[in-house]
Amino acid sequence: MALVSAVAASCTPHPGGGAANAPQREEQGPVRTALGAFLAGRLAQGRGDTRAAAEYYSAALKFDPDNMELLQRAFTLMVAEGRMDEASPLADRLLSFDGDAPIPLLVAGLKAAREGRFTDSETHFAALPKRGVFGFLGPMMTAWSRAGQGRTDAALEALAPLGQINGLAAMQAFHSGLINDLADRTKAAEDSYQVALATQLSIRSVEAAGTFFQRNGKPERAKDLYGRYRTEHPESVLFDGQRLLQAGVTVPRAVADSKAGMAEALFDMSSLMRQGNAVDLAMVFSRLTLAVQPDFALAQMNVADILSSQDRQAEANALYRAIDPASPVAVFGRLRSAMNLEEMGQTEAALAELDKFAKDQPDNLDALITKGDVLRRKKRFDEAALAYDGAIKRAGPLGGHHWALFYARGISFERSRDWPKAEADFLKALELKPDQPDVLNYLGYTWVDRGLNLDKARAMIEKAVSLRPKDGAIVDSLGWALYRLGEYQSAVKALERAIELRPEDPTINDHLGDAYFQVGRFAEATFQWKRALSLDPEPEQIEPVQKKIDSGRVPANPLAK
Repeated sequence: MALVSAVAASCTPHPGGGAANAPQREEQGPVRTALGAFLAGRLAQGRGDTRAAAEYYSAALKFDPDNMELLQRAFTLMVAEGRMDEASPLADRLLSFDGDAPIPLLVAGLKAAREGRFTDSETHFAALPKRGVFGFLGPMMTAWSRAGQGRTDAALEALAPLGQINGLAAMQAFHSGLINDLADRTKAAEDSYQVALATQLSIRSVEAAGTFFQRNGKPERAKDLYGRYRTEHPESVLFDGQRLLQAGVTVPRAVADSKAGMAEALFDMSSLMRQGNAVDLAMVFSRLTLAVQPDFALAQMNVADILSSQDRQAEANALYRAIDPASPVAVFGRLRSAMNLEEMGQTEAALAELDKFAKDQPDNLDALITKGDVLRRKKRFDEAALAYDGAIKRAGPLGGHHWALFYARGISFERSRDWPKAEADFLKALELKPDQPDVLNYLGYTWVDRGLNLDKARAMIEKAVSLRPKDGAIVDSLGWALYRLGEYQSAVKALERAIELRPEDPTINDHLGDAYFQVGRFAEATFQWKRALSLDPEPEQIEPVQKKIDSGRVPANPLAK
């Protein structure tokens, strides 16, 4: 570790990017310096700092340029950081050693496509491995290369095998629709879009098909499609069908040319990787998407989201703000940017940004909801309730999906010690969405804790447990309800189950201690209370638990031994 630290200090990445501060040759010789930079790169990569890792590996590569492992690592990280100008020559070097290397083939093929050399890009993409994700990415990239050459039929032939792979028929139909649409083959495009939409509605398929219908004089079909998507995704802020409809027949194609089609295919891959929690590959495919189409809003969002998860909030915010303000994705970007400011400790700046957003879009609920969430996390419950109140006033006719608004405001009221308003909100949330387990649990538990409606509360919590049997907090609520009803033995069983599910929860440990005390297991009770204190409980929990430890008893008579 001393070697890594020493070398890291001598080759700190340049704050503006690049390798301006690459390691210098020292008395011990270049090999040892390269080794140190390599180790520093591995350390940075292990910590998720891909920016620093890219710098260290590039620095090491200057002293050992034929080292394949260094070359591969430096190249991959350059792509992950979106530094394509630096990644491109590394891709060429890697391909000179291994002509089947998939990511270098993609980089080389995209470079050719950007330069209008679609025959060359087809050659690169056709060489992609026929296995794994590249087994179906390759045909899509090949198809779009052929479309760029004006070879529409050959492009569709390249896509055809995807229709035989389980789960890929919709993707094959979607890209066939885009290629036919671009070639003005109206009937074929419509047929393909219909197949794609029959399986699953994604934002991109809805936008592509909907704008196709608009341009071809079928606005009602577009309107119905947009309405269907909104019904299935009522809380989505990433799609705005009304904005598209306002453009009428002049609305542009979802994919303007073959390069944009390649970006679409790469974005499909990045989405699949994110769904599978393959974050590194999701970042690579998102960066490649932006390499060929820099203003692809959903890919910008993907990269910014991943940067946020790596605690690179400032960089993420710069990318969120770069999203075209006319895109509905920019709405999400503004919300995420405010949340990042709060995570960076700039709470007042975050709140100011959300206030501005709410003022700019007086019909939008999301800025006020996010403001309420920020204030609630900061335990500013009175202010949070006011923010949620503003969102509820903007909501218009209430639907089932609005239950969460009343639930959040109810929590704020409850924590502000305004129980009548809190109870009313919880009941309203259940009216909008009966049997919602979070609300059933919160209201049931609070009734139990207040000694109110114990039988009804128990039934509500039992329902919540049946819906989420592995949720430790809900199982704890059941145990506490049984405790308050005097069913101590049953309470112990439920609370022991809750501890198995959430062993680090101070409240559950405290409750189990009380239950142990009531069944005469006094030493175990004291152990659980002490454990509760060791688990960072809320400030208001500390004194009551400490009193039980000091006195050796709960404020009730134990069972007889």
